[in-house]
Amino acid sequence: MGQALITIIGFSAGFLIAGGVVSVMVGLGILTRFIGLTHTARQILWYEDAILLGGVCGAVVTVFEFEAAVGVWLLATAGLFIGVFVGGWILALAELVDLFPVYSRRFGITKGAGWFVATLAAGKTVGSFLYFAGHLGG
Repeated sequence: MGQALITIIGFSAGFLIAGGVVSVMVGLGILTRFIGLTHTARQILWYEDAILLGGVCGAVVTVFEFEAAVGVWLLATAGLFIGVFVGGWILALAELVDLFPVYSRRFGITKGAGWFVATLAAGKTVGSFLYFAGHLGG
């Protein structure tokens, strides 16, 4: 009886959290931005399936401990996709709080806003590589 109650509570909490995450993604416009930039509105069902599959895989990896020999290329590809996803979240949040217009006015940036964003992304990428390279070698 105790295990069943814990299972029901766990699934209920998972559904609530998943609903909240999707609501935030929709509210921030992350999905519509990705779909608009890639001109893939016809594949909306694929997006929905990918979000569901990502949530399920993330839950399984988080809850169950297991080791899998997947190889460096699959690991690097997964890291790239995860980085793009997290970067999309960061840019959506920054856009939501009007971070770029504030910095542009504050620093007097009138031209080259695209370069400004690109250098932020490059700095984040280089910082991540340096962080992970330092911890992988030692």
